[in-house]
Amino acid sequence: MEVRAVARHVRVSPRKARQVVDMIRGKDVNEALATLKYLPKRSTSHVEKLLRSAMANAQHNFDMDVDDLYVATTYVDQGVTWKRIRPRAQGRAARIRKRTSHITIILDEKEG
Repeated sequence: MEVRAVARHVRVSPRKARQVVDMIRGKDVNEALATLKYLPKRSTSHVEKLLRSAMANAQHNFDMDVDDLYVATTYVDQGVTWKRIRPRAQGRAARIRKRTSHITIILDEKEG
């Protein structure tokens, strides 16, 4: 049985979040938490919080043992993009795109 946790509209670009998420895919949850603790990326805090949420979902909703879980699937989809304007020279304006992400983590139990 797999357990899912989703964080929507996270204020980090999908490309930067994918760099972090790709490093924990397939790892044991404790190893994934240790990896996230020492990664020097801004999105690690969002991913770590989501991973802990998925672990809590597994433990409280499905009575799974946390030590038997691993990160089965992780992916990051692009969320809405906030559009802002930045003043430029000679009365012009430049568009600023503030990107958001939808981060999904799916945990599963190890076989045997």
